[in-house]
Amino acid sequence: MRTVLTHARIATMATDRPGLGVIEGGRVMIDGGRIVAVGEAGEIAIPSDADVIDCDGRWVTPGLIDCHTHLVHAGNRAKEFEMRLAGASYEEIARAGGGIVSSVRQVRKASDADLVSQTLPRLDALIAEGVTTVEVKSGYGLTVEDELKMLRAARKLAQQRQVSVTTTYLGAHATPADYKGRNRDFIEEVVLPGLKAAHAQGLVDAVDGFCEGIAFSPDEMRLVFDVAISLGLPVKLHADQLSNLHGAALAAEYQGLSADHLEYTDENGAAEMARAGTVAVLLPGAYYFIRETKKPPIDLFRKHGTAMALATDCNPGTSPLTSLLLTMNMAATLFHMTVEECLLGITRNAARALGRLDTVGTIEVGKQADLAVWSVESPAELVYRIGLNPLHQRIWNGHITKGILS
Repeated sequence: MRTVLTHARIATMATDRPGLGVIEGGRVMIDGGRIVAVGEAGEIAIPSDADVIDCDGRWVTPGLIDCHTHLVHAGNRAKEFEMRLAGASYEEIARAGGGIVSSVRQVRKASDADLVSQTLPRLDALIAEGVTTVEVKSGYGLTVEDELKMLRAARKLAQQRQVSVTTTYLGAHATPADYKGRNRDFIEEVVLPGLKAAHAQGLVDAVDGFCEGIAFSPDEMRLVFDVAISLGLPVKLHADQLSNLHGAALAAEYQGLSADHLEYTDENGAAEMARAGTVAVLLPGAYYFIRETKKPPIDLFRKHGTAMALATDCNPGTSPLTSLLLTMNMAATLFHMTVEECLLGITRNAARALGRLDTVGTIEVGKQADLAVWSVESPAELVYRIGLNPLHQRIWNGHITKGILS
């Protein structure tokens, strides 16, 4: 049955309309899980057999997209958070068994089912705020089988919830203790075999890595990216978070979908990303949580026209955040991003960062019917409020999954 949303104020986010692409007094027609018409009321006739949903003047946006998460993990690191508050250093926490090794240890002990069950509450928190697409990375297994286990768990999330999940292989996240000082051996013996196995099993949509002094060098990341490209997989990169190793430019060199974090990115990196169409994914949750002081170069991204997206970076160690609404407020408050930049950052530009702008991220004919209906007077409220969720209705693939409109 066709469904028509009427009496809606629509922020289409479409590129052929200015700003948020607003249509006042608009209608959206859905058929077969796709948007088949969108426009002003006078432009779209309501079929006699349609299911009519009266939005009563509410705002409608595309379903939200969280384009950078480590959502699948086991346990938490609240204890080391408490230790940091008490003044413990990173080294002291690491000696006490904390840090990424703690997450790796817990993931390795967990079964596929354990990972799914522990992840679902985090996913549900995102869904409750209108998220319809989420990216999930591996990276806490650091063995071939444990990385595959994480990716299998991520795929299973989409079988248990009405949400689209894209998976990213992050085998080059950190070097485990048994490979300490042998990054290249770890890449050749674990990361690349794991990548090939994930691809062969249909578990991976993109490939990521952590390019940083405490992780992998640009040359080491090239080893991973060359194989990814040979397999037909797009790449993205954790880049320039703690120092400038020119990771943003490296991601652009490989026509990467995105470079993420970017606190230390320079002007050349911003320009190269704009040239390549590589999206700058900004992660204010991590900036806030680890008390960073170096802000990403927002003005350089604006100057060069580099598309900016936002994401939660949900992870157990540096950003235990499961709210895109709060993420927007953080970006506006901490990074001085505008309301328009924030909203485009969790819709259109987030879709671009996943290579999915052809199917989601805007309200346009032919796209998947992923929508969020909000009880707000202005889209600015979605960025302005802290701790209030004004979601009235969530629609994923044409299916109504929250509330009843009348």
